[in-house]
Amino acid sequence: MNKLTEFEKEIGIKFNNIELLVEALTHRSYLNENSSKNINHNERLEFLGDAVLELSVTRFLFNKFPEKTEGDLTALRAALVNSQMLLNTASKLKLNRHVKLSKGEEKDSGKGKQYIMANSLEALIGAIYLDQGYDVSDEFIKKHICTNIQHILDEKLWCDAKSLFQEKAQESVGITPTYKVLEESGPDHKKHFVIGVFLGEEMIATGEGFSKQEAQRDAAENALKKKGWED
Repeated sequence: MNKLTEFEKEIGIKFNNIELLVEALTHRSYLNENSSKNINHNERLEFLGDAVLELSVTRFLFNKFPEKTEGDLTALRAALVNSQMLLNTASKLKLNRHVKLSKGEEKDSGKGKQYIMANSLEALIGAIYLDQGYDVSDEFIKKHICTNIQHILDEKLWCDAKSLFQEKAQESVGITPTYKVLEESGPDHKKHFVIGVFLGEEMIATGEGFSKQEAQRDAAENALKKKGWED
């Protein structure tokens, strides 16, 4: 059994067009070192998968929580599809065993590689959508991502960390937090941001995400932990 067949068995999906799976599992860096390979990298599939993921999760939450407001549903969706949750799912699927990377990226064990795995999960969703249709991709998302909803509710991971940090900062030190972009990288459709949260001139913590809003939330969560203001 080759690695692709093994992976298909693990995720319970047999591709009609195996080239779509190959593309989903090929990072741009791999082609930089293997330019003779007649395959595409996965950024276009990632772009598509991101949209399929958002629609699927939105429908799931809309049906599951008829009593919740638009604001609450938005916060729950953000918690379900943020980079950390996608990384957790990619790890459970052992995606790192199958994504083709450059030698340098392969050796990296830091945040950069983690974001590649989260992005590759979205590319996989895009490939499933093209190969199998919306219903199969929707079932995949509900099985592997939407099942995290109870954990998010139990741990209150959907609560607005930015509002809480602002409230605590104003109560404790009389200062309103500010946020500043420290780094920006990645393709146009999936920028990676590193943002710092400041109280006056002091940087309290940093956060990362695929949007400024996500990185700000991550920074606020980290700042709450650092200050001991979670409760």
